[in-house]
Amino acid sequence: MANTNLQQEHKINETAGAWFGWIGIILAVIGFWWQPILLPIVGLVLGVLAILSPKKTVGWISVIVGAVALIVGLV
Repeated sequence: MANTNLQQEHKINETAGAWFGWIGIILAVIGFWWQPILLPIVGLVLGVLAILSPKKTVGWISVIVGAVALIVGLV
């Protein structure tokens, strides 16, 4: 029982995960036009943080959009 409480303690809560995901998506989309290397990387990192929360879908979208923006920025 103590092990499950310890695991829940370190998890990012639902609200923070949603914010990380949405901010990551917004920064990754802005990265298509401005700062095409930095902003998609930040979007990827925020997406990974969102994946660690219960809002996994928003996190994965942020990771995918960030990766696409980074690839487009490198090309």
